[in-house]
Amino acid sequence: MAKKSFISLVESGGEAASYRTLIERTYGRLREDILNGVLQPGEKLLIEHLKQRYEVGAGTMREALSRLVSEAMVTAAGQRGFTVAPISPDDLIDVTNLRVAVETDALRASIRHGDDFWRHRLRIAYEELSALEQPLKDENVRRWEQANATFHSALLSACGSPWALRVVQQLTQHAERYRRYAIGLHTGRDVHAEHQQIFEAAMARQDARAALALESHIRATPELIVKAIRSGKVVFGNQT
Repeated sequence: MAKKSFISLVESGGEAASYRTLIERTYGRLREDILNGVLQPGEKLLIEHLKQRYEVGAGTMREALSRLVSEAMVTAAGQRGFTVAPISPDDLIDVTNLRVAVETDALRASIRHGDDFWRHRLRIAYEELSALEQPLKDENVRRWEQANATFHSALLSACGSPWALRVVQQLTQHAERYRRYAIGLHTGRDVHAEHQQIFEAAMARQDARAALALESHIRATPELIVKAIRSGKVVFGNQT
């Protein structure tokens, strides 16, 4: 049986929804493999190989890769196809500096404009996060990651700038690529204390203090990774 065109899929409704779900699932698997280093920085992403690996069609794979291009996790170079975007200490520093600038500004605006609902939402997010990180157990890491994202989202939710929130989301997603390089490094950090300091300053509407605490929190892991790179403890592999 001949494959249906995308137009006929759209017209069929249910099949179109299934196709979108397949793209979303493929995108999620690719993204996880990039974040976890299964697909290495600089690695060529050949459609024919990926089709077999992820058991999807070429169209689905191209759609998923295109989403990752928009998130700067994958690069596309004309006829040369797709490649996992390279990473570097300079890139990490650049992303971190921009994230600090945008996110702290959004936090200060959110504190100024936040109403009772914002405070209630923030308190719930903080309490759920605290319950998972005192202490953080291996079996709760995924739940903690989601709770951490929810807490940071709640902090900025009253900033009044949808564009700022989009930019923060993209920068945070890109910074996740470096997360695995911090695994195994002995940080000596008390992440819960960092979250508590941000939360208490935000609830007290001390926007300058909250912004400083958030900046310190954002910079902690990148600074640790850059230091480890310069000392030779961490090496970015397979860069081209």
